[in-house]
Amino acid sequence: MTDIFLLTTNELVSQMREGQISSVEVCTQYIERIKKFEKDVKAWAHFNKKELLEKAAEADEYRKSGKPLGSLHGLPVAVKDIIGTLDMPTECGTVIRKKMTGAQDAEVVNLLKIAGAIVMGKTETTELAYFHPGKTTNPHDYSRTPGGSSSGSAAAVAAHMAPLSIGSQTNGSVIRPASYCGVVGYKPSYGLISRSGVLKQSDKLDHIGVFGKTVEDIALLAKTLIKKDLYDASTIHYSADEMLDICKKGPIFEPKFIFYKTKNWKKIDKESQKSFEFLIKTFKKNIEVFDTPSYFDDIPKYHKIIHETDMANNFQTYYKKSKKKLSKEMISAIERGLKYSAKEYAEAIDFMKRSYESYKEVFEDYHGVLTPASTGVAPKGLKSTGSPEFCTVWTYMGLPSISLPLLTGANNLPLGVQLIGDKLDDLRFLSVANWLEKNCKNYDE
Repeated sequence: MTDIFLLTTNELVSQMREGQISSVEVCTQYIERIKKFEKDVKAWAHFNKKELLEKAAEADEYRKSGKPLGSLHGLPVAVKDIIGTLDMPTECGTVIRKKMTGAQDAEVVNLLKIAGAIVMGKTETTELAYFHPGKTTNPHDYSRTPGGSSSGSAAAVAAHMAPLSIGSQTNGSVIRPASYCGVVGYKPSYGLISRSGVLKQSDKLDHIGVFGKTVEDIALLAKTLIKKDLYDASTIHYSADEMLDICKKGPIFEPKFIFYKTKNWKKIDKESQKSFEFLIKTFKKNIEVFDTPSYFDDIPKYHKIIHETDMANNFQTYYKKSKKKLSKEMISAIERGLKYSAKEYAEAIDFMKRSYESYKEVFEDYHGVLTPASTGVAPKGLKSTGSPEFCTVWTYMGLPSISLPLLTGANNLPLGVQLIGDKLDDLRFLSVANWLEKNCKNYDE
């Protein structure tokens, strides 16, 4: 039998399409991995092997019929447990929603099914996708956090319990778990992937993101999910059909990057700092080191105003009817959100537009911006999911960002490099990310 864990997802999909390996065989191997590692990693909120194998058998029968196949036909994909599914619970990491299902499939689930993918299960999230941790551990060290809030989505891919997964980010919830778990995590530009049918924290800040083993695998999934949705007014018409092809070709010119250490550099542990210094030195002809613009200092404050005000509005039913079942972190955030004035909120929204208008000229001269993806390797303990501070600015401005597992830090743990691109330039952005990933691997070899 083919060892699927030695293949990229693109290779796996190709072999399934050609009939070299069946969906049942693929899902069986993932079930064996889950059986072996789930008791320690705890990545799954809902997983039913019988249902998965039934769907895989249906996918195999369909392929034998000779009918046209979608781009992900027969491939199992894990989905964060804030994303609505009609046939599985959507509990959003809170006892308040125990055993509750969505009224319908979320748009991203519909798109997965249209592409022929199988939703293999729901992955653990922090409480209502905020800070209070769930049960998931880091596959590299079970005593450490996997990051949040897309904890299970990152950990499932890192532990080879799923080839691809879907998560979400409102601050740093894709980039940070990807960094801690040593996988690729991509948050597209704001407006590219629908949030319809997904737990809403903040309409202005919520993004859907994806996890995989390589940049090309990420492109395969992302191009399936990028589509205008009438039920999410933030989405735009955007042609992503050639995303994977452009990603594989790489940039036309050798890329130039800015590296920001940022004012949070001192919070990074010394060993991680050395790893980033090594990266800068290795790519010295491609990287220029700069200080961040002064107006970046105001962004965390404005992000927090929008985030907490929107949570206070969107979670008011939970707060009013089930306050005793919410964590202290959630109650505090909602109560702060209730106190902001309309003027403060309007200023925070206005600054979002103005900060991007001031910043976008950077991308006229550089292919991307590099920063740490997190404050270092995954911290010890499971009571916190770590800090999103290296992600806040880019989420606020709605720029595409990706965490690449290019470095190692203390205790030989993974350390992500964050690449940021220009808004709605995601096709070129992923081609640059692919160049960086491949050149780092070539250097290691």
